[in-house]
Amino acid sequence: MNYFILTYAFYLIISIALTVWVAKVLFNNGRIFLVDIFHGNLPLADSVNKLLVVGFYLINIGYMSLVLKETGSINNLQVVVEVLSRKLGYIILILGAMHFFNLTVFFKLRNKAQQPRHIPGTPRAI
Repeated sequence: MNYFILTYAFYLIISIALTVWVAKVLFNNGRIFLVDIFHGNLPLADSVNKLLVVGFYLINIGYMSLVLKETGSINNLQVVVEVLSRKLGYIILILGAMHFFNLTVFFKLRNKAQQPRHIPGTPRAI
């Protein structure tokens, strides 16, 4: 049995499933933040939301592709599980880091959007 192919197949299936699930959660739940940030401009919020998801997919699938190759020997099922654990652990950490990065950006943008806006040509309030 070729344990490399088994490891690669499970790694790709689980990693892609995790990435799709996290992207859907971020897409569905991030929309309300973007609508608020863009002052109710739904087309702009939806467009930015879709672009964020595309970037999310590109980064994660690119990383998955880069770390797919295993250079050590995989000669039994125990090593398959250990390699999968390590590789999937990195993917999960990256997904978590990207999630918190997105939350930080959303909250910063939201705080900035809630500040009073100055209309050009009008005097600023002191």
